[in-house]
Amino acid sequence: MKFRILILSAAALTLSLSASAQSLSKTPALLEPSSTQYYMNQYLANPAMAGADSGLHVNAAYRAQMNAVEGAPETKFFTADGYIGNRVGAGLNVMNDKAGLLSRTRVAATYAYHLPLNENGSRLHFGISLGLNFQRLDYDKIDGDNSDPAIGAFNRRDDYFEADFGMAYTNQHWNIQAALPNIRSTFSNKTDATVNGGTILFTALSYRFLLENAVSSIEPKLAYRAVKGYEGIADIGLNVGILENVANVTAFYHTSGSYSVGAGVRVANTVRVLGMYTKQTSGYRTLTDGGYEIALALDLFR
Repeated sequence: MKFRILILSAAALTLSLSASAQSLSKTPALLEPSSTQYYMNQYLANPAMAGADSGLHVNAAYRAQMNAVEGAPETKFFTADGYIGNRVGAGLNVMNDKAGLLSRTRVAATYAYHLPLNENGSRLHFGISLGLNFQRLDYDKIDGDNSDPAIGAFNRRDDYFEADFGMAYTNQHWNIQAALPNIRSTFSNKTDATVNGGTILFTALSYRFLLENAVSSIEPKLAYRAVKGYEGIADIGLNVGILENVANVTAFYHTSGSYSVGAGVRVANTVRVLGMYTKQTSGYRTLTDGGYEIALALDLFR
């Protein structure tokens, strides 16, 4: 009974945080995070998920636009996380984003604590990441005078530290999360957009149905992102596991006016490959035919 109360309380907290964040935003956000953060690599969105599973998990992803023009955005993600014992998990999170002349990189290290609540797998997770952000102009792509003092001044700017905090409740079925990315930028009232698009709140709620046929699991998910200076974005998705989760299909609708669809496969219970396609349907439209993301994961020492 007390764990049912805990679940309902955590869900209420998640929805309350989402509602309060509405006042922090004004206009539609144009930036999307990695599609892998919802199911395949939840550590990307929440430091509390570092080392939540046994073993070592190494993830890499690449995102770009279809039929991209020169200078179009492209993003690379890399994470490594694992359980190191005594209820402690650790992780490394690296992101690089390039758009035109601007290159932005973030490197963060994560500490997570996983507290068992019972013998049935219910756990509370807490995590914090400390990162360093870099922003540079690429001299090789400048069509003009590289000696312009403004260019040098931009590249001489100090790199700055950032912190993220997250928590989660998980059991065999429920996954309830809340995370505060970019704590320093948010609470210091800095006007600069952070390297991951300025997200100041991430919440998510999902329930996994376990089945015993060709469809082995169905997991609907509702997530919310508050982005500084923009309207909040809800992500409504579904992940379906097939043949004991050897394969999966994923679909998401984002209230920013886009949808994402994809499919993945697991090989030898060690390698996971995922491909995602995202299409803008309303609001902001690009000149290219949507975007794609390819991801690879290695699950080692499990």
